[in-house]
Amino acid sequence: MADVPVEMLRRWATETPDAPFLHAGGGWVTCAELNETTDRIAGGLAALGVQRGDRVAILLPNRPEYPELSLGCMRLGAVQVPLNAYLKGEFLRHQLADCGAGVLVTDAPGLKAAAPLLGSTAIGTIILLDEPGDTDRPVVPYAEVRQSTSPAPDCRLEPSELASIMYTSGTTGLPKGCMLSHGYYRVIAETFFTCGTFERGERIFTAVPMFHTSGHIVLAAALTGPTSLVIEPVFSASTFLARAADERANMLWGVGPMGVALLRRPPDPRDGEYSFRLANWVPMSPEDQAAFTERYGTPVTGEAYGQTECVPSIISAVNGPRRPGTAGRAAPHVDVEVVDDEDRPVPDGEAGEIVIRPKVPYATFSGYWNNPAATVEAWRNLWHHTGDLGRRDSDGFITFVDRKKDALRRRGENVSSFEVEAAIISHPAVSQVAVCGVPSPLGEDDIRACVVLHDGAGLEPDEFFGFLKGALPYFAVPRYVTISDQLPINAVGRVMKHVLRAQGVPEGTWDFEAKGLTVGRDERRT
Repeated sequence: MADVPVEMLRRWATETPDAPFLHAGGGWVTCAELNETTDRIAGGLAALGVQRGDRVAILLPNRPEYPELSLGCMRLGAVQVPLNAYLKGEFLRHQLADCGAGVLVTDAPGLKAAAPLLGSTAIGTIILLDEPGDTDRPVVPYAEVRQSTSPAPDCRLEPSELASIMYTSGTTGLPKGCMLSHGYYRVIAETFFTCGTFERGERIFTAVPMFHTSGHIVLAAALTGPTSLVIEPVFSASTFLARAADERANMLWGVGPMGVALLRRPPDPRDGEYSFRLANWVPMSPEDQAAFTERYGTPVTGEAYGQTECVPSIISAVNGPRRPGTAGRAAPHVDVEVVDDEDRPVPDGEAGEIVIRPKVPYATFSGYWNNPAATVEAWRNLWHHTGDLGRRDSDGFITFVDRKKDALRRRGENVSSFEVEAAIISHPAVSQVAVCGVPSPLGEDDIRACVVLHDGAGLEPDEFFGFLKGALPYFAVPRYVTISDQLPINAVGRVMKHVLRAQGVPEGTWDFEAKGLTVGRDERRT
């Protein structure tokens, strides 16, 4: 295999040192400048005792330091653990403790959220990007790490070595850490180039969070291309396209709800002035793809399927053949099958579980961190079981049907129903709870909580919303709450989530958004 993505940066720093490579909010950075900064950060981390294979937890939103820090960890051979910047409470504590990181890199809001939890973790060093405020914890200023004169260790990375641990939502348990190798990022990047999603030498514009797999994919692709890359601090439907045009971008990279949000904007005289090579909004309905292309003069690809464990598993090449409404066909680096509960292939047109296996080295994740039982369970009969149901047609196109397991995805965020239920059941009025997804106008899911109260207990919408806002990350706060006398239970005492999903939003359900109860952008990390 050719060099892994972080090592490609050395090549571009030599071949095209002055080429603008990255704009993450602090101005354009050239290949040579980013390579030099990456070396300094690797040396600074090493001076703090971080060694090859050590985990470094990163709790940050998009900001200029994120990609350089990510690459610095890779250059050192440390394993970065990107954590959702909006995590709090048990959601955050579990991931910090589970990964075993000894170093946490964060900002002031992140430190405020993490500080009460660190006693049950292995965190011994905190690297802080902001002023420490009123904390009594010793911190290392990020500027000292970034400006370090300590030499970076000479570390030639193997494709099999871990680059990151990315946590994916649990269904019947806590989130699991997907172990992703340096080779995995290279294979992903090359796959997207092969399928025409990315083109070498173009400029990509995105607002996906860097703590998501999609953020790491686009950075790896930029390094592999090479391409130049603009990473916005946050997604704003009112400014996204204008910013992309101002930065002379060719390609837009995001998730389906972003594209739908742009379509929901009021018409604007400038709409007809936008014309990009491609917008990647996955998933996106055929109707919305056509509407986006007509309104903004930009072709859309919305057919793909994948998980952190293997992305993309299914995809349509940009130049065809394509079948909008499906997820596409098996990606070139994996085999894909649709099987029954005994792992036997089902006939075309019949629904079954989507399973995958690699055709080339490093095409999939390396297992679940510190959880061999879950790894073995997922890799039954030498196939990775996705837990998702699909249907294949006679031409090999696969359509996503439903989640076989109780998983949720809300506006680009994977949500663990197990964790949401655990938080809600801690309310003193709640006796039982079950969480399910209902269709969202923006695509994917909105979250509905079905609650049974203790005898004689009462619950008011304002009070309950305040409780949820304090106990859950903003993206996991249910939109809908149904107060029920009982939950549908099967013969072995398990809640039948399919019954709840089939109900949709019953009459009498609280709709927090309709009541004006939402988490403002400025409240998401408080």
